[in-house]
Amino acid sequence: MRQLLVINPNTSGHVSDLLQQHVQQAAGTHVQVRTVTARFGSPYIADEASYAVAAHATLDAWAATLASTARPPDAVLIGCFGDPGLLALRESSPVPVTGLAEAAFIEAARHGRYAIVTGGVRWGPMLQRLAQALGQAQQLAGIHTVVPTGAQLAANPAAARQLLAQACRDASRQLGVQAVILGGAGLAGMAAGVQADVPIPVIDSVIAGAHWALRTAPLPPQRAQPGFDVAWQGLSPEMHALGLAASPAP
Repeated sequence: MRQLLVINPNTSGHVSDLLQQHVQQAAGTHVQVRTVTARFGSPYIADEASYAVAAHATLDAWAATLASTARPPDAVLIGCFGDPGLLALRESSPVPVTGLAEAAFIEAARHGRYAIVTGGVRWGPMLQRLAQALGQAQQLAGIHTVVPTGAQLAANPAAARQLLAQACRDASRQLGVQAVILGGAGLAGMAAGVQADVPIPVIDSVIAGAHWALRTAPLPPQRAQPGFDVAWQGLSPEMHALGLAASPAP
């Protein structure tokens, strides 16, 4: 059985529970899902500072998981719609790595041009930058952020569904897209609740991450062993152990 490691880059245990539930349900019995929570950082990622710390927390959680388990995962999914630490972890891992945003971009692009609906106004430019970095800027028609953060939306699901359905309809009408991504770990499962009120496919970023795990075939690794090509100072023992300082001399 394939093993998928899901890393929640924020410190909210209930978000990890949501990720575990929805990713495992979507992955079915063919994939064993293990979700771990960041050991430090913010309970919710909503701005540049918390995003920067979350990238470090993602790498730390990955290193800590490798140190605590006999069998490494077959793939890694960063459980945040924004994918903090994605490129750094991909560089350091011998197995495939993606995040909720990248997985959702790929799935939405199968329909044509797409839009994003998510919570938290500061996410707009952050997601636009990520789409540019991942080569998705041409397919992404626009980003519609609602004022409540993902955490606030998750706290009141009934009100959130109404607000998000309207935002998805607005994105469809104003941007003329063929699909819309409902992005956010805390919004897992909500896409199904708003789909009946939206005339185009609504992509759940968490489900897209699970679908990526199911489709991802083993690839020739870019490196034989996990590791950081850095001589760390002052970081966790697990990160230090994977750095150059712990590597044998050539």
